[in-house]
Formats: sequence, C-alpha cells, structure tokens
Amino acid sequence: MSDVKLADLFNLETLEQGLFRGQSWDLGFRALFGGQVLAQALAAAQLTLPEGRVAHSFHSYFLLPGDATKQVVFDVENVRDGGSFSTRRIKAIQNGESIFYMTASFQMPEVGLEHQAAVMPDVPAPETITPDIKLMEQIAKELGASPTNIAYHKVIDMRTVQTIDINSPEVLEPKRYIWMKAEEVLSGNINLNQVMLAYASDYNFLATSLQPHGISVRDRDLRIATIDHSMWFHHPFDFDEWLLYCAESPFSGSARGLVRGQFFNQAGKLVASTMQEGLMRKVNNRNPR
Repeated sequence: MSDVKLADLFNLETLEQGLFRGQSWDLGFRALFGGQVLAQALAAAQLTLPEGRVAHSFHSYFLLPGDATKQVVFDVENVRDGGSFSTRRIKAIQNGESIFYMTASFQMPEVGLEHQAAVMPDVPAPETITPDIKLMEQIAKELGASPTNIAYHKVIDMRTVQTIDINSPEVLEPKRYIWMKAEEVLSGNINLNQVMLAYASDYNFLATSLQPHGISVRDRDLRIATIDHSMWFHHPFDFDEWLLYCAESPFSGSARGLVRGQFFNQAGKLVASTMQEGLMRKVNNRNPR
C-alpha cells in the first residue's frame, strides 16, 4: 500500500450524465470516513461545471453511516448555471439509500473588495513537530496491533501542535492547531487542491469539542458522528505546501458539539473556513440519532 495516492480517490467513474461512482477507503473508523464522501461529492460536482468555475462554498448533511467496504454512487443535480455562479445538489448513495446530501456553489474567479479580520496564531513551525503518523504507529506498536490501513493515513502529512494523548485524555481548552499538507505534487490544480482540503477538513475536527470534557474519541461509551459540515474557499492555495488548520469549539450541549475551523497558509492568509456540528452522546442516553 506504499503507492496509495489520495488523488486516485477522486478519480470518479462516469456511469451516465450526472451520475458517478467512487471507490472507498477503510481508514479503520467505525464507518466510512466523512471526509471521503465530502471530497468525492465535490469532485463529482466539478465534473459537471462550465469551464473555469471553482468552488467557493458547500453545505452538507450526513444522513446514514457509510460502508467503507462498498463504493459510493454520486447523483449530481444541475440546479443552475448563471452568468458567474453555478449551483449543484449532490446525493451520495449506498445500498439504494441516500447517506449524504451536499449543496455546492461555484464561481468564475473575479477581483473584489477584500479584508481579513482573522489572525493566524503564533505556533511552532511544522518542521519542529513530530508527524501524527509516527504517533499512530507508536500507539499501534504499544497495543500490539498491525494496522493494515496505516498507509491510507500517510497521504496527508498532519502534525498536531499540542500533545494530545488519546489513551489518557486530559481536560483541555477546546482549541486544536494542526499543520497539514498533501504528500502529492498537485501542480497548482485548483480543483484537486479543493477536494483534498475538503477531505482533510474532517480529520481531528469534532474531537476538538471533546477536549473540555477530558473524553477520548476512543471512549467505548461514546457515540460520535458528523451531522453537518460546511466549507468556504476564500483564496487559491497549494495544499502540497503547509497549511495551518485552527479548530475551535464554541459550544457543546444536547448531545451535539459545534466546531469551527480556519485554514491559513504560511504567509498568514486565510484561505478557507469550515463549520461542523456532530453527535457526541454517551451510550447511557440511548435515544436514536
């Protein structure tokens, strides 16, 4: 699996007009990784666009857990192609059921009024931080495990600024900073950069909302799942160069956690923003999702 390429995950098969099929990766989670469905849905929509239009936002809902052993079919509805904006509605299907919906909007790039209120946090450089994959391999070794899917975690180099022990969680402020970059050369392909960042945006995100409670994502009494995920693309970026993902959870309650995120390039420019709400339920509360 050393030759695993993330770009291959977004090379969708065209079944007919507006209908596409993508392969699935089993990353070792309880269900299909949400970032995969997000990114493939965006990639499917890109295949239906007039030339030159790029994503500026998408809003999505996860309806059912996906099956990582099966492919996913994407049904893309062309809602509108205007003079400068295009809108698409994407449905992800497995076993004849809709597991995910996305509405995405695309725009012809143009120059406009600009401001940026967000300030990039002052954190250590990525070169000084141990890659997360090294910590994953160490944990697997300590547990005597031999994770066959470890190669699929190597496609993005992630380096968490704070030391977070998922086996012995501490009560922490609901903030997390992660350096990220793709391990592939993307050659400035804006569509591929966007789908890869959408994929990566779901990593370590909802876990930020657990930090004030001192609960690990591995807690056997915890049920955690993404409910909705939105993303806005502000500026072109190169995801084969380092981006800092700044996640913060302003609220949790009613068995839900809310997290917002910002991606900065190394020059401090805000290139993308995200929001996500997810289920965070202890199993002694057995109400269905």
